[in-house]
Amino acid sequence: MQNGPNPNALYPMEQYTKLVYLKNIITRPNIEVGDFTYYDDLADPLGFENNNVLYHFDFVGDKLIIGKFCAIASGAKFIMNGANHEISPISTYPFAIFGNGWEKINEGVDAAKYPYKGDTAVGNDVWIGHGATIMPGVKIGNGAVIATGSVVTRDVPDYAIVGGNPAKLIRKRFDDESIGRLLKIAWWNWPVEKITQHLKLINSTNIDGLEKVG
Repeated sequence: MQNGPNPNALYPMEQYTKLVYLKNIITRPNIEVGDFTYYDDLADPLGFENNNVLYHFDFVGDKLIIGKFCAIASGAKFIMNGANHEISPISTYPFAIFGNGWEKINEGVDAAKYPYKGDTAVGNDVWIGHGATIMPGVKIGNGAVIATGSVVTRDVPDYAIVGGNPAKLIRKRFDDESIGRLLKIAWWNWPVEKITQHLKLINSTNIDGLEKVG
């Protein structure tokens, strides 16, 4: 019995090379991606690290963490902490990075004064729509949906649908009690054999049934 595609395959749909299992093209240690999460890009799916994860500098230290079974559409972008500029001084210009005497601006300055919002984290079973932008330090909950073209500036709850610029809650996919049950079930952590066995339940609205096999 087959138990789904190989999570270590580059192209899980062999004849369609615009879609990749994302973890298999990641080279940076500060990006983590779970099994079966895919990125679909109409132009260059292999360029995700350079084209879609922006201002991600090693010296900043932040991570991009993406869970399992996520669907990321073409043009989705993750803006990391290296993009941040100070806004309290008179000038927002980043003098120090250009050196040649300008680095002196940082002498005796605590690095913590620079804006830093922590790691960016995407949960499991998240759908990120075409051209969406995720800002630094945002946490996106399990089962969330990010609408096409959204700019996500703040955390997104589990199983929420958000959209707009800045993205706002449109609605929750399930009521709070059901969301709690789904988070407890956490089907994405099941062995792949069990997922395969219960695909119809996972792809249904029958939370009671899923709970019984969970």
